[in-house]
Amino acid sequence: MSFRVEHISKTFGEVQALDDISFSTSEGELFGLIGPDGAGKSTLFRILVTLLHADNGEASVAGLDVRKEYKKIRQILGYMAGRFSLYQDLSVKENLQFYATVFGTTIDKNYDLIKDVYAQIEPFADRLAGRLSGGMKQKLALSCALIHRPRLLVLDEPTTGVDAVSRKEFWDLLKKIQQEGITILVSTPYMDEAAMCDRVGLVQNGKLMAVSDPAKLTLREGTRMFVFSSSGPIYQYLGLIREKAPDASAWLFGDEIHVLTGQGSDMEALGKEMHKWDVPGLEWKESPPGVEDYFMQLMAAESLSDPLFPPGAGEQKKR
Repeated sequence: MSFRVEHISKTFGEVQALDDISFSTSEGELFGLIGPDGAGKSTLFRILVTLLHADNGEASVAGLDVRKEYKKIRQILGYMAGRFSLYQDLSVKENLQFYATVFGTTIDKNYDLIKDVYAQIEPFADRLAGRLSGGMKQKLALSCALIHRPRLLVLDEPTTGVDAVSRKEFWDLLKKIQQEGITILVSTPYMDEAAMCDRVGLVQNGKLMAVSDPAKLTLREGTRMFVFSSSGPIYQYLGLIREKAPDASAWLFGDEIHVLTGQGSDMEALGKEMHKWDVPGLEWKESPPGVEDYFMQLMAAESLSDPLFPPGAGEQKKR
């Protein structure tokens, strides 16, 4: 069972939410859509789960057309929306029983599939859903999405707003669910979660910029990355770095500044120049890039004003 999207576009008034999106997943794959808020991930998911129609293009779930065969799709699909959408005035157990009844099944029949998830909230079975913590709401929503044993699972930013420990636990659970042969499509604004996926699609401004195995994402040939840090606030030096290294692309990354440069750039000279600025505890080193850096490179490639990455470089990557 798989998802397939071909040249999907969607606008809301003057806003282009999706712009010619195409990709497909393999059976049993854990595929991630990675991108910031507003990139278009939720809009695409709503089209795939038959809650929204695209303006152009075609989409199918398990070979079923999302427009013509939506009733069949809803029987084999599990969906966890970005916002907690269960009944907050029902208890944990009542919510689960309700969803089981809707799909003509029971909790006992499919308990083996949800036990790793539900076991963590079962001690609170009588608590109202509206009184659960963020992490517990997340696990309840996942349990309800799985209770009818779907063949495909769509999760829209399931870890947004929960703590780091709950995020890790959730992804460990997804890996176990994948072992049941369920194809999973998940979106997230957290780049570090990309490493947990079999493949990822990088989305920005409604465009799919690249699709790849996260372990194989590499920077453009000849590009080097440097990380600058200090014992004080480094952000105040971002403008100076951009001024002194106009052929580079620099941005804030937490309490560091990441700089992508061409092969001929002289970062040693920039480091020496920064020492003249009396930057407290200045440190800088060449570093292997992560998914975030690859994403930033693609974004820079889309910018007509970026001197390091020529216009169209992102399109070349996408092909």
